[in-house]
Amino acid sequence: MSEVMAEKVVHNTPKTVLVLGGSYAGISAAHNFLRNVLPSLPDKASYNVTLVNTSSHFYSRPTAPRGVVSEKLHPFSKAYYDIAQGFAKYPAGQFTFLEGTATSFDPAIHTVGITLPNKQVQTITYHALVIATGTAPTWVAHGIHTTHQLTQESQKAFHAALPNAKTIVVAGGGPAGVETAGELGHELNGLAGMFSSAPKDPKVKITIVTSGTKLLPALRPAIAKKAEKILAKMGVNVIYGTKVESVLPVNAGNEDPATLALDGVTAKTTVTLSNGETIEADLYIPAMGVKPNTQFVPKHFLSEKGYINNNAKTLRIDEAGPNVYAVGDVATYCVGGVMDIYSAIPVLGENMKRDLLGDKATGADKQYSPNKKETQLVPIGRSKGVGAMFGWKLPSFFVWMIKGRDYFAGMAQPVVDGSKWGKIPK
Repeated sequence: MSEVMAEKVVHNTPKTVLVLGGSYAGISAAHNFLRNVLPSLPDKASYNVTLVNTSSHFYSRPTAPRGVVSEKLHPFSKAYYDIAQGFAKYPAGQFTFLEGTATSFDPAIHTVGITLPNKQVQTITYHALVIATGTAPTWVAHGIHTTHQLTQESQKAFHAALPNAKTIVVAGGGPAGVETAGELGHELNGLAGMFSSAPKDPKVKITIVTSGTKLLPALRPAIAKKAEKILAKMGVNVIYGTKVESVLPVNAGNEDPATLALDGVTAKTTVTLSNGETIEADLYIPAMGVKPNTQFVPKHFLSEKGYINNNAKTLRIDEAGPNVYAVGDVATYCVGGVMDIYSAIPVLGENMKRDLLGDKATGADKQYSPNKKETQLVPIGRSKGVGAMFGWKLPSFFVWMIKGRDYFAGMAQPVVDGSKWGKIPK
């Protein structure tokens, strides 16, 4: 990797509202500010929203379990969207998109360092800061690790390798692992008949390995058991109470961290389990949770697991000084998921408005209230699913109808173009 070039400091003339992150939370925060916050502020022309993201394109991550199986099932055109294009209709000077990665944050002097694709570092002085950098999935084909091109190429490589696979190991029994195994099982093995518990002669042996005693930790045991039964009808077996101790090659399933080569995505893999067993897999899928993208944030702002500790009601990062916020999966307040982000964005916007109005603000802070009732929808294959909403167990058909048809693909465009958050003010 080449060394970082000399730092370039940018002295901002406008009041920069800096938004870090170009997924559901960051893009929504930027559009909502421009449409619903900025019109209420004095001297509107003095503000510029600058959105920074590691990739030029937004990726609709909920669609990944189907997208990794086949581009025919879920085309790239419905998964990847140009971010800058989504903001093209705003007046000149209101919005700036910057492709780069946040690598430093100094709240004492209100600056964030952005490492650009050419390795030059650009330092931005912010008037307000929204950290919405989200989380990175374990598997590169499940979401963006660096650029959207890398994720797209990893998916293409996986697509090409699937026809020759006879054994697939999925590490992780959460939604990503279950959904992906279900899509693979349905595509490769089909769905056993009504009176059969499993396919008679599955073409591919698919195994989920989970350290838990059940699948889908956020859902009740009865729902998890139903998920296991549906998976079995697609030729998917589950090994419980067991961890993946090691894999060979060490980068199996992923890009090489030094060169970004994608050989590991399709590498034949020796999977060693904590029970001493080894499995020889033609394809290995690491789906063991996510990692918060907070490497640039000073550690005293982070939880033990690396998430940003912010005010769970107002979404401010109180210890970071005025006008600093965190929204979405990157923060400890968030219970996870797109719907939770949708609930938080109006709260963020109203409190940003109050803070930027200063003495002219009226009323009290808007407060975020999470939905803590059992809520999770998990499609399994192209016609089944399990889940609950607000504590109510949902029939399989409802899960398919709400999420399983397209994995919320229809939500992506309104987020990217901002129409989710109202009209552009005239």
